[in-house]
Amino acid sequence: MTQGRLRSREAWQPATARKPRIVIVDDHPLVRSGMVEIVTQEGNMEVVGEAGTAAEALSLVLDKKPDLVLVDITLREGSGLELIRQIKASAPSSRVLVVSMHDENLYAERALHAGAMGYVNKQEPPESVVRAIRQVLAGKIRLSDRMSERILHRVVAGEDALDMSPVDRLSDRELEVLHLIGQGMTTRRIAEKLHLSVKTIDTYREHIKTKLNLKTANELIRFAVQWVLEHP
Repeated sequence: MTQGRLRSREAWQPATARKPRIVIVDDHPLVRSGMVEIVTQEGNMEVVGEAGTAAEALSLVLDKKPDLVLVDITLREGSGLELIRQIKASAPSSRVLVVSMHDENLYAERALHAGAMGYVNKQEPPESVVRAIRQVLAGKIRLSDRMSERILHRVVAGEDALDMSPVDRLSDRELEVLHLIGQGMTTRRIAEKLHLSVKTIDTYREHIKTKLNLKTANELIRFAVQWVLEHP
């Protein structure tokens, strides 16, 4: 691990002597502590703040103006994808790297469209996370080789030529609602978590049913639960 870190350190040179400033956004305190340790052990980067919700994170980013924000897709309150959009709109100089347990195939492209510059899975070893951090700080896009190939294929073949699954056709918010339904949340609880009205969530549910060709609320719940089980 030490050799890998030394190589990544040599391959990346900061534009100035100032240490890159990093904010970590994750709803699990233990995960945040682990990420803080990974970053600070490098010696030439510093963590200037941590947050567990989207609102806390945006306030922290506006206050600290970090060089990089590490964002999880799933937050206790709010949406990781929506947070990325807010960061890019309010603090465009702050780069974003997604660090998540979610399948890259499901969320990497959505994260890039929202404004992130990379996606790394939490299950990857610390040196891979550090390498991803340095790549994004250097202005590079960071994805796995498999994901990069998939996106290139999408560009070459054209969107219409690809056999997209019905779930792929859901909007970011619809996918998030589907995920929360699959976790057993009621419409009211989803509305509270996403800071939206119950009526808005009901509209999303209807859109999801239409796109997935589901007829009833029970069919939607069964599909959502099965989908979450298959995509933990």
